[in-house]
Amino acid sequence: MGMTMSQKILAAHAGLDKVEAGQLILVNLDRVLGNDVTSPVAIKEFNKMGIDSVFDKDKVTMVMDHFAPNKDIKAAAQCKACRDFCNEKEVTHFYDVGTMGVEHALLPEKGLVVSGDVVIGADSHTCTYGALGAFSTGVGSTDMACGMATGKVWFKVPPAIKFVLTGKPAKYVCGKDVILHIIGQIGVDGALYKSMEFTGDGLKYLNIYDRLTMANMAIEAGAKNGIFEVDDETIKFVKEHSDREPVVYKADDDAVYDEVITVDLSTLKSTVAFPHLPENTRTIDEVGDIKIDQVFIGSCTNGQYKDIKEAADIIKGHKIAKNVRVIVIPATQDIYLKCMEEGIVRTFIEAGCVVSTPTCGPCLGGHMGILAKGERAVATSNRNFVGRMGDPESEVYLASPVVAAASAIAGRIAGPEEVL
Repeated sequence: MGMTMSQKILAAHAGLDKVEAGQLILVNLDRVLGNDVTSPVAIKEFNKMGIDSVFDKDKVTMVMDHFAPNKDIKAAAQCKACRDFCNEKEVTHFYDVGTMGVEHALLPEKGLVVSGDVVIGADSHTCTYGALGAFSTGVGSTDMACGMATGKVWFKVPPAIKFVLTGKPAKYVCGKDVILHIIGQIGVDGALYKSMEFTGDGLKYLNIYDRLTMANMAIEAGAKNGIFEVDDETIKFVKEHSDREPVVYKADDDAVYDEVITVDLSTLKSTVAFPHLPENTRTIDEVGDIKIDQVFIGSCTNGQYKDIKEAADIIKGHKIAKNVRVIVIPATQDIYLKCMEEGIVRTFIEAGCVVSTPTCGPCLGGHMGILAKGERAVATSNRNFVGRMGDPESEVYLASPVVAAASAIAGRIAGPEEVL
């Protein structure tokens, strides 16, 4: 029996010729990631080990993004703990206010992950980097601590589901719609501790940012990781952003999959996930009249330049609906700067939006846009659990950047065709 993409990467990093689903293996790591919320716990555990230095100062990364710029005294203390640790251990890749961005947009931009890597991060959306053909997954802070100390982690090799993407998506249908459709189809536990492997002729119609969005939300189907077959699009992006050489792993023809699911991209429509689970999906024509109070465009899921520009193209020349607040957060400083240079920030401000420095902020109910009781938000983020963005009686609807932008203009959940 052959191996899947993920299994081949894990085998190589464990020094083994072959691995099988369910096997416990000790794996060498290419990168260990933490943020301002999860790293302080990892640092405490690391210090208990009595070790003077991290395993490789170039392979440990900390990004101050969740509650930064500091939202309160506790957030300030957490960031300081990370800052002090990274200074003491001479960690190369520490990103603070001024250099930081939303971590899962920042690492690909900085070229810190390439095809064939194994990456762990003390953040569940670390699975994002599977878009580049890497095995990346979220872990707990104690695993992060052990990873920083030893450069190794134990894994149970995951089984896999193969998603064969076919057809060309319609105008305004993007990676967010594809992954919401899939989660709506298989459910939030449909890929529990499995690798979601994406392949097929339809890949050529999904650019790297669509793929980053899809891999990012693999965890919302319960997956251990999401990973895309490496193609010319992947290699082009990696070579533009990193001086490290990508290593390409391709699934064997006789690889074992628990299931093979074909998704015809040409049949998909703009899709919205209703409260309070990402699996509660409806196509835009099934939404009905849902009035909204806030729109959030950003996050590690949809804060890339492509996402921000697509939203701006819808909003340009319009005004935001009365009594709707629109918060736009470019995911990195470079994206923010490009949006300024190209007049995109002006477009948003003239329409009545606010544009923020990079931060996770409202996505996790941290700051920069908390919802009150009874309020509804359309968000381009990845989760809409009870209380995710504020009061437990608020509601979050997940959508693509173009749907979020159209909804901001309409004052209700709407597709772009309704406002253009």
